[in-house]
Amino acid sequence: MGGIVGKVSDSTQPSPQVPAPADQPSPWNLPNFLTVLRIIAVPVFLWLLLKDGGDDAGWRWWALAAFLILMATDRLDGQIARSRNLITDFGKIADPIADKFLMIGALVGLNIIGVLPWWITAIIVVRELGITVWRMVLLRGGKVVPASKGGKLKTVLQTAAVALFIIPFNVVDSIEWIMYPAWIVMIAAVAVTVWTGIQYLLDSKKHN
Repeated sequence: MGGIVGKVSDSTQPSPQVPAPADQPSPWNLPNFLTVLRIIAVPVFLWLLLKDGGDDAGWRWWALAAFLILMATDRLDGQIARSRNLITDFGKIADPIADKFLMIGALVGLNIIGVLPWWITAIIVVRELGITVWRMVLLRGGKVVPASKGGKLKTVLQTAAVALFIIPFNVVDSIEWIMYPAWIVMIAAVAVTVWTGIQYLLDSKKHN
């Protein structure tokens, strides 16, 4: 009887409280501020690049400085968000939008000033937007497509290629030699961009 009472009394004891999951950090934080700032600053960068039709070396150097600073904030906001546990749903959505807004804007700007052919931009834009939309559709269906293994290399090559093409080699005769490494890096960027796009498709089949 005492054993039964003991069991009953044990069962009626309150179970230990399970700690509630931590709330998501506020979206009003430094990484998200840098992301929004990057989006707002893209038109300023384009204004610098397109000033005087891109034929003024001084404005082109300023455009290069703005582009590099904006790309640096992309890396910085990610590092801060991870190190300080400030990852938010807003950041997950806004950060890739800011990246693509800047990169596509830069490519189109280079097309407009006539230093880059449109087919380069078309390939990169179709791949970037196509894969993004495709991943979102699969995600809504419960399928998560892992990040491409060459994603970081793609970003580095695209950034380096765009930066080289922003340099006013078509305006300043003494630096026209930059055109050759610029084209080498750009072709490499396009190749890796296409390759990572194919890699996404192959990886998604493995996870189905």
